[in-house]
Amino acid sequence: MSGAYKQLNLTQLEMVLPKLLEHARREQWTYETFLERALTAELDGRERKAMARRLKAARIPGKKTIDGFDFSFQPTLSERHLRELADLSFVRTGTNVIFLGPPGTGKTHLSLALANQALTQGHSVLFTTLAELAQALESASHPGLMRQRLRRYIAPSLLVIDEVGYTTLSQEQAHYFFELVTARYEHGSIILTSNTSFAQWGNLLGDEVLATALLDRLLHHAEVIAINGRSYRMKDRQGDRVDISTQPARTPIGAPSTGVR
Repeated sequence: MSGAYKQLNLTQLEMVLPKLLEHARREQWTYETFLERALTAELDGRERKAMARRLKAARIPGKKTIDGFDFSFQPTLSERHLRELADLSFVRTGTNVIFLGPPGTGKTHLSLALANQALTQGHSVLFTTLAELAQALESASHPGLMRQRLRRYIAPSLLVIDEVGYTTLSQEQAHYFFELVTARYEHGSIILTSNTSFAQWGNLLGDEVLATALLDRLLHHAEVIAINGRSYRMKDRQGDRVDISTQPARTPIGAPSTGVR
């Protein structure tokens, strides 16, 4: 019998069938009810497996939700707007979402919340920091491997790039970043978090012209959300308001992440 399950690819049903049969006998299900419950069990099992695969591939560092975000602590944010974004129409239309603000204001939390929502709705997702992305592309030993790695960041329905502004890119890394944004332009959504204003991206990329071209593509279809509130990490201290123009010390690519987001 197990061979038939494998031939028909009903592996999830095989695992739960004894329990289904027990319920069917005890509750005297009709044939129609039993068939419906059996097929539902198979489909539910397949979805759980698919969700597990998507979650593993996404490399999301933690599970966050919109409900778990303290909007009262960041009054400049519109809770209604964020809940509208959580319906994922921006993913379906290839629109980007960009969170700007000082460290600790919840940019990464909101990015992960939207990414987790996308995963539950069946979208493919990949999370990375800009430093990890730049290093992965630059460290490719030959052009073929670089293209293969680049495709990994192009393929997902939603790409999350965290911590833009904490590291200055080399010329080669900046061009790879531009190539990625160009490849995803109008084809796949990007969620990006940055502690750096757009006016400073020329310094980030080391090239004003390249920064202008990249921002032109990134912002053409984009929701830009500025968070000008206090740091959650500093909320128990007085006088903790931080201006968005305040910049942390930048670290070279490949140095350990500060973990501040």
